[in-house]
Amino acid sequence: MKLILFDCDGTLVDSQHIIVAAMERAFDAEGFPAPERTAILGIIGLSLPQAVGALVGAEHVGEVPRVVEAYKNSFRDLRADAAHHEPLFPGIEALLHDLHRADDLLLGIVTGKSRRGVDMVLKRFELEGRFATIQTADDAPSKPHPGMVEQALAETGAERQATVVIGDTSFDMQMAKSAGVTAIGVGWGYHPVEALVAAGCDHMCSNVDSLRAAIADTVGWTRSDG
Repeated sequence: MKLILFDCDGTLVDSQHIIVAAMERAFDAEGFPAPERTAILGIIGLSLPQAVGALVGAEHVGEVPRVVEAYKNSFRDLRADAAHHEPLFPGIEALLHDLHRADDLLLGIVTGKSRRGVDMVLKRFELEGRFATIQTADDAPSKPHPGMVEQALAETGAERQATVVIGDTSFDMQMAKSAGVTAIGVGWGYHPVEALVAAGCDHMCSNVDSLRAAIADTVGWTRSDG
């Protein structure tokens, strides 16, 4: 079986607005100046404690748990506001549908989100049951550590040479290369294309059509565009 592992934020769903808003609220609630938007986008993909730690700096490492909790509370409140819903990127729903129909492919998720956050996204878009393995910040070390990929391989029995990680950040590419699997970068997310290339991505895709082609070329998927 071939295993296609997707990052979530910035790859499947456009969550930048709610993440930035929640982080700004959390920092304000704990008396810190809000980070620049570009700085917040730069840490998307890391697990939450690592992301907050990078933003507050080493001198405030003791404050990380409080800011993390404030972020969780802010994110929960914002999620109830329709203006902050996380939409799927254009073309992603159809791509997942077509990949899921292939008899020789398994789909998975490797993400810095919590399992609860992933479950809510899947429920909102009626994607439950599409993914054979879901690895989250609750289950493994933060990216770029290869633990999420290693656990996905163990859970599904897939071989490394038949496994692909698809993501929008340098953390995704580094994780894939550390795990010895193919790294496919997407250019519609939150890290600059140059960062993904520097991190060692094997393919760089500018849109879902080029992602379809990269998956087909990498794992031998017989494409279905309809």
